[in-house]
Amino acid sequence: MYNEELGAAANIMETDAYFKQSGIKYEIIVMDDGSKDMTYDSAMKASREHIRVYKLQKNEGKGEALRMAFNNCSGDLVMFLDGDLDIHPKQFETLFEVMKKEGSDVVIGSKRHPQSVLNYPRSRKILSSGYFFIVKMLFGLPLRDTQTGIKLFKAEVLKKTFHKVLIKRYAFDLELLILAHHSGFKIAEAPVVVDYRGKYGHITAKLIFKMLWDTLAVFYRLTILKYYDKID
Repeated sequence: MYNEELGAAANIMETDAYFKQSGIKYEIIVMDDGSKDMTYDSAMKASREHIRVYKLQKNEGKGEALRMAFNNCSGDLVMFLDGDLDIHPKQFETLFEVMKKEGSDVVIGSKRHPQSVLNYPRSRKILSSGYFFIVKMLFGLPLRDTQTGIKLFKAEVLKKTFHKVLIKRYAFDLELLILAHHSGFKIAEAPVVVDYRGKYGHITAKLIFKMLWDTLAVFYRLTILKYYDKID
């Protein structure tokens, strides 16, 4: 979560309510990525024994927040979920079913899946398509989308890859999935329902440049430096 003061507690409780009725054993790790508002205080109102809330002292980026979250979780399966709930936690069921059916180690929600339902701005669809073609050209990754905010991992995948991830912000998802694929893990895609609320709708040229820069950095480390192969 980042600057989610108004919805933090309600979104956490909605997530908790879904998993409670599902009947599975679960824990919720909430990461406040150095918010400038009262997100942490709001989230703490929803804190329970199985709901743990942490805060980074400054805004480090999604990658760093999820790294700390993973260091504090204990499950056999780990799901990443954006705290604004543009994607509802009940879509865990879809990802889990795909994981069982495909025998995959990772399942990612994909906005480009033919069965996905999107309430999503056209401008973002165009940018998403453009980024997909860049990723396909550079990496040949057999995925149509890397940036959607719901992903399901077997914990062993993250144990073997997370420590190699260097990017903290814009292309974090891409680097993690590249590492999983490069390490021989099977990745599958699942349809998602995205109810976009428009909070972060304005994408600047600066943000696009940083995303491309991070993406090229991953390409350089993977293909030129062979950096990932040098780390156990």
